Amino acid sequence: MPIPLLRAALVAAAFLPALAPADPLSLDQALRLAVQRSEAARARRATSDGAQAAAQAARQQPDPTLHIGVDNLPVTGADRFSTARDSMTLKRIGVSQEWLSADRRAAREAAALAVGDRDAVQASAAEADARLQTALAYVDAWYADATLKLSMEAEHHIHEELDAARARLAAGATGSPEILRLQASQGLAEDDSEEARQQQAAALLALQRWTGIKSDPLLPPPDWSTPTEDDYLARFPALSMLEREVDVARTAATVTAQDRHPSWTWDVSYGQRTGFSNMVSVGISVPLPIAPGQRQDRELASRLARVDQAGAELAEAQRAARLEYQTLRSDAERLQQRLDRYQAAVVVPLRQRTEAALAAYRSNQAPLTTVFEARHMELDSQRRQLQLRHELSKVQAQLVFKPIAAGAFR
Repeated sequence: MPIPLLRAALVAAAFLPALAPADPLSLDQALRLAVQRSEAARARRATSDGAQAAAQAARQQPDPTLHIGVDNLPVTGADRFSTARDSMTLKRIGVSQEWLSADRRAAREAAALAVGDRDAVQASAAEADARLQTALAYVDAWYADATLKLSMEAEHHIHEELDAARARLAAGATGSPEILRLQASQGLAEDDSEEARQQQAAALLALQRWTGIKSDPLLPPPDWSTPTEDDYLARFPALSMLEREVDVARTAATVTAQDRHPSWTWDVSYGQRTGFSNMVSVGISVPLPIAPGQRQDRELASRLARVDQAGAELAEAQRAARLEYQTLRSDAERLQQRLDRYQAAVVVPLRQRTEAALAAYRSNQAPLTTVFEARHMELDSQRRQLQLRHELSKVQAQLVFKPIAAGAFR
């Protein structure tokens, strides 16, 4: 093989992978990419990991305290600032330790674990939001592409009709007003196609914001099964987070209740004197709650009020989530009924009309304009049907992807 041809073959082989068409992106792939790229979810996971580490620390006793000092150091006279001349001077070293009961440490650990569970749910909720936004963007992008294809098909039909009208004009079978009308229709069809391209480009950019890649072409969205109301509410992000807020408030109240019983602190110190025996001191410090009704009881009442507040917010959120599910479910059912009715009452008859007009034209029993008119009406019905399917898919996506993914935190 000649050298120039060999070089050309090598260059072509190098560019073949780049020129090969990209594999279509599926919704599952887009969802995985979105979750992996979600910085909000990563931040929440980091917070949850920190809370789990804090829970491990909460079960430990406090660190001991080292005491080093000098007692009765002279500051006047001939022995001033001397630690070895006066028998009263005591060089002291000791250690003290606050002792927390097992119940108090268990309460603090439970409170830290409750915070960790809440942060874990927040991380799962952030992932659910990323999945939902990605699914909605995917649906918008796919239907934008389908709308563009219908617009281009309508534009092609107008071109065919205009060519046929020009042929009739040349044969004297039609007039220039008909040509002008078709030319205007052609301009409108071309503008519709450009608008559809603009919407498709915007939808693909919105999807790329979540996936991080150029995602064209796309596979059709799958058929989704609507979750039950109980399943929807059990994994609803706001409810799951408020349930954990109730747990956090309850465990915090338990810690406050344990704090009503003071912790004792013991200390041991060793003292060295000059010319006399060294000494060991042992002591216990006990806080004295002299006014529990004015302090400890009020702190506990404040914590218990927070539990009531969290419970009331949870109950209110449950009502709102139930209404949201019922509204989305009702919208999905009504849109499905409209689609079925529209398919049977509009799309099918118009498709049959187009087939009948085409058969009549082929048998010289109807003019070509009848075929074009039937095609236009059929395409208009398909556009309307596509809009209804788009609305239904977005409602179904909210029902399926708004809840936290099954098994994410339970």
